[in-house]
Amino acid sequence: MLLKNKTAVWVLGLPLMAVFIWSFNIAVTRYVAEFISPVSISFYRWLLAFILLSPFMLPRVWKNRAVIRPHLKQLAVLSAFGMVLYQGLAYTAAQHTTATNMGIINAFIPVFTVLVSWIILRDRPNRFALIGSALSFFGLLYVMGQGDLHRMLQLGVHWGDVLMVLAVFFYAFYGVFLKKWQLKLVLLESLYVQIAFSLLYHLPFIFWLGLDRLNQHNLMSVVYAGIFPSIIAPLVWMLAVQKIGPNRTSIFMNLMPICTAIIAYLWLNEAWTIAHTIGGLVILSGILLAQKKPTPLLTVRMDAQRD
Repeated sequence: MLLKNKTAVWVLGLPLMAVFIWSFNIAVTRYVAEFISPVSISFYRWLLAFILLSPFMLPRVWKNRAVIRPHLKQLAVLSAFGMVLYQGLAYTAAQHTTATNMGIINAFIPVFTVLVSWIILRDRPNRFALIGSALSFFGLLYVMGQGDLHRMLQLGVHWGDVLMVLAVFFYAFYGVFLKKWQLKLVLLESLYVQIAFSLLYHLPFIFWLGLDRLNQHNLMSVVYAGIFPSIIAPLVWMLAVQKIGPNRTSIFMNLMPICTAIIAYLWLNEAWTIAHTIGGLVILSGILLAQKKPTPLLTVRMDAQRD
């Protein structure tokens, strides 16, 4: 019995580890914004991940190329949304907003996923999803307006917050496309091919904008981004999904705003305001409500008959 409890605690530590790595990466993204351009750190990040994975994954991908080839277009789309648009916009947003705001906005992914699923999969949301989405959106506006919605309408919002919202919206497409296609590929092989596509997508931007040099100010941030959130966190997260299921695992994502805020407060000296508290609680409440499933009418009637 004791062994089972220890195993359970260890398994629950997997999604916590992934959330911490991703939260810390948001703080790293904000920190390094002053030392390297968004396109440069994004390119270096995926280049490092590609180099580290190649000795293990390149032979496997080549061996299974007949299975992978029919899905190349789909992998290219996933790479564009999940690795280039999402991460590139996030790096750009970091130059104009705080890590705390980025973490809070990042928690909006489940709500956007509900809306995108409605558009692409015709998966009509239930009343809880609609109400929860509206509630979360109000909380998001409250955070972006720093607690003053009227002032936000007059002066506008931070450009960085808008970019982060757009990044999160694109990432929702990534999740929905994964659900729609349900590719029968080895996850690591899929990740490796997507990274390869992301490097190709970066080339036009590098030719146009140039590539910053690595130095003592940005090197460790690039190394962290290329190893931990790019390789370790996805692996740990996928293992958690296998062990405790996708629904239970996804709940841990709600801890990301809190975790990011703590890291940003301790490391970047960012302030946590009452607006963050109120808006964050409203967003979290909406997300939890959006995940609630309505009780089937038949079940309700049967329970009523039993009574």
